[in-house]
Order: sequence, then structure tokens, then C-alpha cells
Amino acid sequence: MRLTPDQQSLIRSAVVESFGDAASIWLFGSRVDDNKRGGDIDLLIETRETDVAAIVRAELAFLTKLKMKLGERKIDVLVDYPTRHYTPPIFSIAKQTGIRL
Repeated sequence: MRLTPDQQSLIRSAVVESFGDAASIWLFGSRVDDNKRGGDIDLLIETRETDVAAIVRAELAFLTKLKMKLGERKIDVLVDYPTRHYTPPIFSIAKQTGIRL
């Protein structure tokens, strides 16, 4: 995994601050592979929240906190929640190939 322990900790704390301590998070994509270089930070966050407006606010708060803590980096975030009507295949791929933080 190409995230330092400090970066992992910052991501986890930003998730808890924004989505609550019941949220789960996975790192997926190129950052999972130690043999690759560069790449954005791809994250899947799973929340129990069902209110879409609250989820959007939490995602914006999360991204703001993370960019303040990690600096300007390309960060892609997927948010999964129980009332989602359609789950794109990338969500399953992220869980299968990713690393839970």
C-alpha cells in the first residue's frame, strides 16, 4: 500500500469526523499496488446514513478536511449507503481489490 501510516490515520480520522465512527473505508486502485508509482487516492466509504443530503454534506466535509490535512492531491471518493437504488460495479471491485483502512 502506498500510503504512509500518517496518511492512513488522517484519512480514517477525516472519515470518522465526517461520516461517524460506524463508517468503513477502503483504499483501492493504483495506490494498493506497491510496484506502481504516482496515481490518485481512490477511496470507497460505506456509511449507514440514508439521507442523501446528509451524505452529500458529509462527503464535502470529508474532502475539505482531507485536502486541508494532506494538501492538494487528486482524491476520488465513492460513497455507498443502504438506500442507494443502483450500485455501479466499481463499488464491488473496490471492495474486492481494495484494502480496508
